[in-house]
This record gives sequence, C-alpha cells and structure tokens, in this order.
Amino acid sequence: MVSFILPGNSASGGYDVANSLRFNSGSSDYLNHETGNSTTSSTKTTLSAWVKRSSIGNNDVIFGHEESNSLRSAIYINDDDNFLYFQNGSNIFLTNAKFRDTSAWYHFVVTSDLTQATASNRVKLYINGVQETSFATESYPSQNASNSVPNFGNQTIGVNIYNSSPSSSNYFDGYMAEVCFIDGQALDPTSFGKFDSDTNIWKPIDVSGLTFGTNGFYLDFEDSSALGNDANGSNNFTVNNLTAIDQSTDTCTNNFATLNVLDGNLGNSTFSEGSLRFNSEDGANKCWMRSTIGVSSGKWYFEAKVQTAGNNCAIGISDRPSPDFNSTELGAGAFDYSYQSANSGNKLNNGSGSSYGDTYTDDDIVSCALDLDNNKVYFGKNGTFQNSGNPTNGTNPAFTITAPSLTNHGFYFFCLGDLTGVNNVRWLANFGSPPYSESGGNSDGNGYGNFAGSVPSGYYALNTKNLAEYG
Repeated sequence: MVSFILPGNSASGGYDVANSLRFNSGSSDYLNHETGNSTTSSTKTTLSAWVKRSSIGNNDVIFGHEESNSLRSAIYINDDDNFLYFQNGSNIFLTNAKFRDTSAWYHFVVTSDLTQATASNRVKLYINGVQETSFATESYPSQNASNSVPNFGNQTIGVNIYNSSPSSSNYFDGYMAEVCFIDGQALDPTSFGKFDSDTNIWKPIDVSGLTFGTNGFYLDFEDSSALGNDANGSNNFTVNNLTAIDQSTDTCTNNFATLNVLDGNLGNSTFSEGSLRFNSEDGANKCWMRSTIGVSSGKWYFEAKVQTAGNNCAIGISDRPSPDFNSTELGAGAFDYSYQSANSGNKLNNGSGSSYGDTYTDDDIVSCALDLDNNKVYFGKNGTFQNSGNPTNGTNPAFTITAPSLTNHGFYFFCLGDLTGVNNVRWLANFGSPPYSESGGNSDGNGYGNFAGSVPSGYYALNTKNLAEYG
C-alpha cells in the first residue's frame, strides 16, 4: 500500500482546485475525443490525473485509447487494485503496490520518453510526487519506438476502448480532477504538483501555463454545461451519461467525506454515485455504514435524502463500524445514536428507544448536526430540527452524547443505516456535494456545501479544509 493524499489540511493558501468530475460505473459514464493524425511528438508524452476511487476490485480505467486492434493503450487500476499501464498488446508495467484507499486522493503521472537509452527510463510512473520502482511486471518499448498514444482515433477518460466501443467491465468508479495530457514532452510530477513546505503533503499547482501540444488537453471540469471542455484549447471531449449533477466540489485540494465502502459487514449492500448512494438489498438486515472522515471536536453538519423505503431507515452517529449484519441496528450500541423513520420517528441509543420526532419517508431530506464542543446531537427533517431542537443555542438536543475521548475509538462518524432485511433501503448522502439535484443552495459559514436546509451557525460541512480550521 502506498501513502495516500488527504489534502486540504490547511485552511487557506496555495492553489485551489474548484471541481472534480464524479464517474459512476453503473451508469457507464465516460468522456471520449476523436483526434486527428498530426502529433507534436511520437516519442514523448505525459499523463497527469488526480483520482479518488469509490470502489475496489474493479478495472478502473483512467485513460484509454484505440487506433486499431494493434494500437491501443490503457492506464488504469486493475481488479486486483494494482496500477497497470497496457500498450499495444503487452503490459508496460504492473505495480506491486495496491491502491485500496477510497477515502483520499491519489496523484498519478505517467511519462514517456522513448528516446532514452536505458529501458526503465523510457516510461516512468510517479505516485503522489514519488517515482514508483517496485513492479510485478516490466516490459518497456524499444528505444525510439513510435509511441501510439498521441496519434490515434479515440481518446477516452473513464473507460477503455475495444474495437472502438467501450468495454462494459472497465468503467471508472470515483472522482477525477485536473486531468492533463501532454503531447510532445516527458514531464516529471513537479510540473503538476509540489510538496507543501509545512506539511510535506503533495498538492496540485496551477498547470494552465504548460504547453500541451497538438493532441494535448487539460480537463478542469469547471463548466457544468460542458464537462468535457478542454481548458487549454480545442481538444474537447464528448460527454457520455454525465450531467451537471456529476460536477463535484470534492477535490484534491478539499477532500469531502463520502460513505466508507470498506467499513464493517454490510451484507448485500451496494454503493454508487461516488460512494454517496447506499443501496441496502434484501437480506442486509440492520447494517449501517460510516462516513470516511471521523471527528473528535468541533461542530459538523450533513444531510441525506431518503430515496426508497423510508420506513426502514436510520440516520445517526457511531464510533464504530457496522457489526455483523443481521446483528444490531444503528443505535443499539452504547456509542451509537440514531433517528429512525420507523416507530413513529423514535430515537435510539444503547438499545433503548423513545419518542422523538416525526417519521420520514421517500424524498424527505433528513439532517444531522453534531456538536462535539458540547457533546450534543440534533436531527432534522426537511429543514426543521425535531423536538424544537436548536443546534445554534444548544437547546433540546436529541441526545447528550458520551465525549469522543471516552468512546472505544475516540471519534464519531456520521452514519446511514437499514433497520430491516425485508425491504430495500436507498439513501443518498450529502456531505456538501450532493449526488442529486439540490436547489437549496445553503452552504456553511466558510461557503462550503450545497444543502437543502440552512446550516446552523457555527456548524460546518465535513471536509478537510474545515477540519484544518475547526477539527
């Protein structure tokens, strides 16, 4: 496992990336571009991409191309979670390292200079600013070979191409930001990022001044009406199955929480839409999942939309992963606190339920405000906090909770859950960049997030910029 990037742990300063693009493999999201035959160089290229995965065990293609059956390439994380570069019928390299962290951003740079005399210098891989040298497979092109990558018929982002058609098993699942292809230069990662002098964390820099070459491009995903726009020039990509909703503010300079697909025993549960949609299938009784980011201090806010079977839902906080499914529901443990759609909107802690608020159902927006300065938690429905709760002045909380330092793990996580194995449950989580159309337009005091309800004063969206300042 290589080290990961959890950027944005400084509240301000440096270069900020505004947007990423959220790819969902289940809806076959991808971008493609037809190029001409001219090229700046047939021997020198560079690909740079910032990537946050939403699942593991899949062939997550970042970049692919096909000119013919014998001239094709793909740069991707394979179904064993290794990074692989395939070109013209063989693997250039396959890493020993695994890339299984779905909570943070990676930066990958693949640079080719086929004029180099030393074989291993002809193609290099950099991860988070450091050259990768440990490979299970290495098979470099011959010196001065013609690199097919810049001179082809199809460029794709988010899927590989076989016989000019997308491969159904190779769609990317997750987020990409600052995707750059350089035609004509073999650049090292310092053209795209730098180590922060205070934290030694690898962070992006402004790439707008680079020379991209004839078939090069820069995808910044800042235009929601043209997500395939080449911010450098005219090599624009065609958008396939992606909409303005897929433009995200979860980026490599401000990492937002998502649902943790690696967490606990989730039964028949599935995740999609950048790990923000949770589907609890039949038989996934009493499971729940936590946010990828936990907190031990500060005041935090998130929302979730009930999509299906609202009478079986639970929202809340916990210090632990979901236990074995069919075991205990969210709220059964000593440090679990939940608001249930069933039982007339009861609340539950340590297995003890009591009357609390309104029941909620399909299409309702349910909110949670967590105050770890005073150890209180509040729940709301469609913009109204229940039981006359007021998170701003600290009155009528749903629970006064155990301090994080006294729990088993020292942190609380936002949670969404299922109360029964009889019916399916569908949750859509909104930690600030919702996977659904949200017209509320409400942000926290730092301007982060798009929420349906007003964020209580002093509470913040769960992202790394806010953590640096208030966590």
